[in-house]
Amino acid sequence: MRLRKALWLSGGGFALLTALYAGTSFDSTASDRLSSNPRPFRVYSSLEPFDDVDLPLDYSEKTEWVQARLMYPPHPQGRFSRPLRFGGYRDWREGGTSWSQDYPRADRLFAMAVRRLTRVHVRSVEQPVNPDDGGDIFNWPWLVAGEMGDWKLTESQALKVREYLLRGGFLMLDDFWGTREWNRFMDSMSIIFPDRQIVEIADDDPIFHMIYDVDEKYTIPGQWALRAGTTYRDDGATPHWRGIYDDKGRLMVVMSFNSDIGDSWEWSDSPNYPERYSALGIRIGVNDVAYALTH
Repeated sequence: MRLRKALWLSGGGFALLTALYAGTSFDSTASDRLSSNPRPFRVYSSLEPFDDVDLPLDYSEKTEWVQARLMYPPHPQGRFSRPLRFGGYRDWREGGTSWSQDYPRADRLFAMAVRRLTRVHVRSVEQPVNPDDGGDIFNWPWLVAGEMGDWKLTESQALKVREYLLRGGFLMLDDFWGTREWNRFMDSMSIIFPDRQIVEIADDDPIFHMIYDVDEKYTIPGQWALRAGTTYRDDGATPHWRGIYDDKGRLMVVMSFNSDIGDSWEWSDSPNYPERYSALGIRIGVNDVAYALTH
Protein backbone atom coordinates (compact mmCIF):
# COMPACT_ATOMS: atom_id res chain seq x y z
CA MET A 1 0.00 0.00 0.00
CA ARG A 2 1.37 3.37 -0.95
CA LEU A 3 2.13 5.91 1.77
CA ARG A 4 -0.60 8.33 0.72
CA LYS A 5 -3.16 5.52 0.89
CA ALA A 6 -2.05 4.51 4.36
CA LEU A 7 -2.22 8.11 5.52
CA TRP A 8 -5.70 8.53 4.09
CA LEU A 9 -7.04 5.34 5.63
CA SER A 10 -5.51 5.99 9.04
CA GLY A 11 -5.99 9.76 9.20
CA GLY A 12 -8.99 10.39 6.99
CA GLY A 13 -10.61 12.79 9.42
CA PHE A 14 -7.67 15.23 9.37
CA ALA A 15 -7.28 15.08 5.60
CA LEU A 16 -10.98 15.57 5.08
CA LEU A 17 -11.30 18.51 7.46
CA THR A 18 -8.41 20.23 5.71
CA ALA A 19 -10.09 19.67 2.35
CA LEU A 20 -13.47 20.80 3.60
CA TYR A 21 -12.04 24.13 4.77
CA ALA A 22 -10.30 24.51 1.41
CA GLY A 23 -13.39 23.47 -0.53
CA THR A 24 -15.90 25.69 1.20
CA SER A 25 -13.78 28.81 1.50
CA PHE A 26 -14.01 29.42 -2.26
CA ASP A 27 -13.69 33.11 -3.20
CA SER A 28 -14.05 35.56 -0.34
CA THR A 29 -15.39 38.17 -2.75
CA ALA A 30 -18.65 36.24 -2.82
CA SER A 31 -19.31 36.50 0.92
CA ASP A 32 -22.97 37.23 0.34
CA ARG A 33 -23.42 33.74 -1.07
CA LEU A 34 -21.27 32.07 1.56
CA SER A 35 -23.45 33.51 4.30
CA SER A 36 -26.29 31.24 3.19
CA ASN A 37 -26.93 28.52 5.77
CA PRO A 38 -27.23 24.94 4.47
CA ARG A 39 -30.74 23.98 3.52
CA PRO A 40 -32.35 21.49 5.90
CA PHE A 41 -32.41 17.84 4.92
CA ARG A 42 -35.50 16.86 2.95
CA VAL A 43 -36.63 13.69 1.20
CA TYR A 44 -38.06 14.02 -2.31
CA SER A 45 -39.91 11.51 -4.46
CA SER A 46 -37.69 9.20 -6.47
CA LEU A 47 -38.18 8.58 -10.17
CA GLU A 48 -38.12 4.86 -9.37
CA PRO A 49 -40.56 3.49 -6.75
CA PHE A 50 -38.09 0.88 -5.44
CA ASP A 51 -35.67 3.68 -4.53
CA ASP A 52 -37.98 5.03 -1.82
CA VAL A 53 -36.25 3.62 1.26
CA ASP A 54 -36.55 4.09 5.02
CA LEU A 55 -34.60 6.80 6.80
CA PRO A 56 -31.59 5.54 8.77
CA LEU A 57 -31.86 6.15 12.50
CA ASP A 58 -28.79 8.43 12.47
CA TYR A 59 -29.91 10.56 9.52
CA SER A 60 -29.63 13.83 11.47
CA GLU A 61 -26.06 13.23 12.67
CA LYS A 62 -23.65 16.07 11.91
CA THR A 63 -20.69 14.68 9.97
CA GLU A 64 -17.64 15.68 7.97
CA TRP A 65 -18.82 14.61 4.51
CA VAL A 66 -22.17 14.39 2.74
CA GLN A 67 -23.17 12.84 -0.56
CA ALA A 68 -24.79 15.90 -2.16
CA ARG A 69 -26.90 15.33 -5.29
CA LEU A 70 -27.48 18.04 -7.88
CA MET A 71 -31.11 18.72 -8.72
CA TYR A 72 -31.83 19.99 -12.25
CA PRO A 73 -34.69 20.65 -14.69
CA PRO A 74 -35.29 17.86 -17.23
CA HIS A 75 -34.45 18.21 -20.91
CA PRO A 76 -37.60 18.49 -23.05
CA GLN A 77 -36.24 15.76 -25.35
CA GLY A 78 -34.95 13.63 -22.47
CA ARG A 79 -35.85 10.05 -21.71
CA PHE A 80 -37.96 11.05 -18.73
CA SER A 81 -39.53 14.28 -19.91
CA ARG A 82 -42.85 12.63 -18.97
CA PRO A 83 -42.16 10.55 -15.85
CA LEU A 84 -44.02 7.25 -16.17
CA ARG A 85 -44.33 6.84 -12.43
CA PHE A 86 -46.45 9.94 -12.05
CA GLY A 87 -48.31 9.74 -15.36
CA GLY A 88 -47.31 13.12 -16.73
CA TYR A 89 -45.35 16.28 -16.17
CA ARG A 90 -44.03 17.02 -12.70
CA ASP A 91 -42.24 19.92 -11.03
CA TRP A 92 -38.57 18.90 -10.91
CA ARG A 93 -38.17 20.88 -7.69
CA GLU A 94 -40.36 18.29 -5.95
CA GLY A 95 -38.54 15.21 -7.23
CA GLY A 96 -39.80 12.41 -9.44
CA THR A 97 -37.88 13.63 -12.50
CA SER A 98 -34.54 12.72 -14.07
CA TRP A 99 -32.29 14.07 -11.31
CA SER A 100 -33.90 11.63 -8.84
CA GLN A 101 -32.98 8.51 -10.83
CA ASP A 102 -31.24 6.11 -8.36
CA TYR A 103 -32.00 8.56 -5.52
CA PRO A 104 -31.94 8.06 -2.60
CA ARG A 105 -31.10 4.35 -2.49
CA ALA A 106 -27.82 4.62 -4.45
CA ASP A 107 -26.69 7.59 -2.35
CA ARG A 108 -27.29 5.81 0.96
CA LEU A 109 -25.60 2.58 -0.11
CA PHE A 110 -22.62 4.54 -1.42
CA ALA A 111 -22.43 6.52 1.83
CA MET A 112 -22.36 3.20 3.66
CA ALA A 113 -19.50 2.02 1.42
CA VAL A 114 -17.44 5.17 2.05
CA ARG A 115 -18.00 4.67 5.78
CA ARG A 116 -16.71 1.12 5.61
CA LEU A 117 -13.80 1.63 3.24
CA THR A 118 -12.35 4.86 4.67
CA ARG A 119 -12.21 6.63 8.01
CA VAL A 120 -14.19 9.56 6.68
CA HIS A 121 -17.07 10.53 8.97
CA VAL A 122 -19.96 10.20 6.49
CA ARG A 123 -23.58 11.17 6.90
CA SER A 124 -25.90 8.25 6.26
CA VAL A 125 -28.25 10.28 4.06
CA GLU A 126 -27.80 12.40 0.98
CA GLN A 127 -28.42 16.12 0.43
CA PRO A 128 -30.37 17.17 -2.69
CA VAL A 129 -29.07 20.57 -3.83
CA ASN A 130 -31.10 22.95 -5.98
CA PRO A 131 -28.81 25.48 -7.76
CA ASP A 132 -31.60 28.06 -7.53
CA ASP A 133 -31.50 28.03 -3.71
CA GLY A 134 -29.36 31.15 -3.28
CA GLY A 135 -25.85 30.21 -2.17
CA ASP A 136 -26.72 26.78 -0.80
CA ILE A 137 -24.68 24.99 -3.48
CA PHE A 138 -21.51 26.52 -2.00
CA ASN A 139 -22.09 24.64 1.25
CA TRP A 140 -21.46 21.26 -0.44
CA PRO A 141 -17.92 20.73 -1.84
CA TRP A 142 -18.97 17.46 -3.49
CA LEU A 143 -21.85 17.00 -5.95
CA VAL A 144 -23.00 13.97 -7.91
CA ALA A 145 -25.60 13.83 -10.68
CA GLY A 146 -27.02 11.11 -12.94
CA GLU A 147 -29.02 10.75 -16.16
CA MET A 148 -26.93 13.50 -17.72
CA GLY A 149 -28.54 13.14 -21.11
CA ASP A 150 -31.65 14.52 -19.43
CA TRP A 151 -30.44 17.72 -17.75
CA LYS A 152 -31.28 21.14 -19.14
CA LEU A 153 -29.90 23.91 -16.95
CA THR A 154 -31.04 27.48 -17.31
CA GLU A 155 -28.33 30.02 -18.04
CA SER A 156 -28.37 31.27 -14.44
CA GLN A 157 -28.10 27.72 -13.10
CA ALA A 158 -25.22 26.93 -15.46
CA LEU A 159 -23.34 30.05 -14.38
CA LYS A 160 -23.90 29.14 -10.72
CA VAL A 161 -22.46 25.67 -11.31
CA ARG A 162 -19.51 27.20 -13.17
CA GLU A 163 -18.77 29.53 -10.24
CA TYR A 164 -19.10 26.62 -7.81
CA LEU A 165 -16.55 24.57 -9.73
CA LEU A 166 -14.05 27.38 -10.26
CA ARG A 167 -14.16 28.14 -6.54
CA GLY A 168 -13.17 24.60 -5.57
CA GLY A 169 -16.25 22.42 -6.00
CA PHE A 170 -16.24 18.93 -7.52
CA LEU A 171 -18.93 17.40 -9.76
CA MET A 172 -19.27 13.70 -10.63
CA LEU A 173 -21.53 13.07 -13.65
CA ASP A 174 -22.86 9.64 -14.55
CA ASP A 175 -25.25 7.48 -16.57
CA PHE A 176 -25.54 8.88 -20.09
CA TRP A 177 -25.13 6.82 -23.22
CA GLY A 178 -24.43 7.30 -26.89
CA THR A 179 -24.37 10.23 -29.27
CA ARG A 180 -27.89 11.55 -28.71
CA GLU A 181 -27.55 11.72 -24.94
CA TRP A 182 -24.06 13.23 -25.20
CA ASN A 183 -25.44 15.98 -27.42
CA ARG A 184 -28.25 16.73 -24.97
CA PHE A 185 -25.71 16.74 -22.15
CA MET A 186 -23.62 19.29 -24.02
CA ASP A 187 -26.59 21.66 -24.29
CA SER A 188 -25.92 22.52 -20.64
CA MET A 189 -22.22 21.76 -20.28
CA SER A 190 -21.34 24.10 -23.14
CA ILE A 191 -22.97 26.92 -21.15
CA ILE A 192 -21.11 25.99 -17.96
CA PHE A 193 -17.72 25.79 -19.68
CA PRO A 194 -17.74 27.11 -23.26
CA ASP A 195 -14.03 27.81 -22.85
CA ARG A 196 -12.76 24.51 -21.43
CA GLN A 197 -12.06 21.23 -23.17
CA ILE A 198 -13.52 17.90 -22.12
CA VAL A 199 -10.71 15.33 -22.25
CA GLU A 200 -10.20 11.63 -21.67
CA ILE A 201 -8.68 11.17 -18.21
CA ALA A 202 -5.31 9.44 -18.51
CA ASP A 203 -4.89 6.05 -16.85
CA ASP A 204 -2.06 7.41 -14.70
CA ASP A 205 -4.07 10.38 -13.40
CA PRO A 206 -4.06 10.46 -9.58
CA ILE A 207 -7.84 10.12 -9.48
CA PHE A 208 -7.50 6.47 -10.51
CA HIS A 209 -4.88 5.78 -7.83
CA MET A 210 -6.05 7.49 -4.64
CA ILE A 211 -7.08 4.55 -2.46
CA TYR A 212 -7.53 1.91 -5.15
CA ASP A 213 -5.38 1.42 -8.23
CA VAL A 214 -8.10 1.28 -10.87
CA ASP A 215 -6.03 -0.04 -13.74
CA GLU A 216 -8.83 -1.95 -15.48
CA LYS A 217 -11.93 0.02 -16.39
CA TYR A 218 -14.85 -1.48 -18.28
CA THR A 219 -18.48 -0.68 -18.96
CA ILE A 220 -20.57 -0.63 -15.79
CA PRO A 221 -24.07 -1.54 -16.96
CA GLY A 222 -27.32 -0.56 -15.37
CA GLN A 223 -29.67 -3.16 -13.98
CA TRP A 224 -32.02 -2.14 -16.78
CA ALA A 225 -29.46 -3.23 -19.38
CA LEU A 226 -28.74 -6.58 -17.75
CA ARG A 227 -32.45 -7.35 -17.63
CA ALA A 228 -32.54 -6.78 -21.39
CA GLY A 229 -29.53 -9.05 -21.96
CA THR A 230 -27.08 -6.28 -22.89
CA THR A 231 -24.68 -3.87 -21.15
CA TYR A 232 -25.46 -0.57 -22.90
CA ARG A 233 -27.99 1.39 -24.94
CA ASP A 234 -27.98 3.15 -28.30
CA ASP A 235 -24.43 3.51 -29.68
CA GLY A 236 -22.86 3.65 -26.22
CA ALA A 237 -20.89 0.40 -26.22
CA THR A 238 -17.49 1.94 -25.40
CA PRO A 239 -16.97 3.36 -21.88
CA HIS A 240 -15.26 6.73 -21.52
CA TRP A 241 -13.83 8.36 -18.39
CA ARG A 242 -13.71 12.05 -19.15
CA GLY A 243 -13.06 15.21 -17.24
CA ILE A 244 -12.58 18.97 -17.14
CA TYR A 245 -9.52 20.47 -15.42
CA ASP A 246 -9.06 23.90 -13.90
CA ASP A 247 -6.08 26.16 -14.60
CA LYS A 248 -4.02 24.44 -11.88
CA GLY A 249 -4.57 20.94 -13.22
CA ARG A 250 -7.29 19.96 -10.73
CA LEU A 251 -10.15 17.86 -12.02
CA MET A 252 -13.34 19.83 -11.40
CA VAL A 253 -15.72 17.56 -13.32
CA VAL A 254 -15.49 13.81 -13.92
CA MET A 255 -17.79 11.93 -16.28
CA SER A 256 -18.55 8.23 -16.56
CA PHE A 257 -19.92 8.25 -20.10
CA ASN A 258 -21.44 4.98 -21.35
CA SER A 259 -21.56 3.54 -17.84
CA ASP A 260 -24.02 3.56 -14.94
CA ILE A 261 -22.08 3.89 -11.70
CA GLY A 262 -25.29 4.92 -9.94
CA ASP A 263 -26.80 1.49 -10.54
CA SER A 264 -23.60 -0.18 -9.34
CA TRP A 265 -24.19 1.56 -6.01
CA GLU A 266 -27.95 1.18 -6.02
CA TRP A 267 -27.84 -2.59 -6.60
CA SER A 268 -24.65 -3.36 -4.69
CA ASP A 269 -26.60 -5.35 -2.09
CA SER A 270 -28.56 -7.37 -4.67
CA PRO A 271 -27.55 -10.94 -5.59
CA ASN A 272 -28.97 -10.28 -9.07
CA TYR A 273 -26.40 -7.58 -9.87
CA PRO A 274 -22.88 -8.90 -10.65
CA GLU A 275 -20.30 -8.09 -8.00
CA ARG A 276 -17.63 -7.14 -10.53
CA TYR A 277 -19.66 -4.11 -11.61
CA SER A 278 -20.45 -2.92 -8.09
CA ALA A 279 -16.81 -3.45 -7.09
CA LEU A 280 -15.57 -1.20 -9.89
CA GLY A 281 -18.27 1.43 -9.39
CA ILE A 282 -17.62 1.69 -5.67
CA ARG A 283 -13.83 1.84 -6.13
CA ILE A 284 -14.15 4.62 -8.69
CA GLY A 285 -16.56 6.50 -6.43
CA VAL A 286 -14.37 6.16 -3.35
CA ASN A 287 -11.34 7.33 -5.34
CA ASP A 288 -13.33 10.32 -6.58
CA VAL A 289 -14.27 11.26 -3.01
CA ALA A 290 -10.65 10.98 -1.85
CA TYR A 291 -9.48 13.07 -4.81
CA ALA A 292 -12.14 15.73 -4.29
CA LEU A 293 -11.21 16.08 -0.62
CA THR A 294 -7.47 16.36 -1.20
CA HIS A 295 -7.22 18.43 -4.40
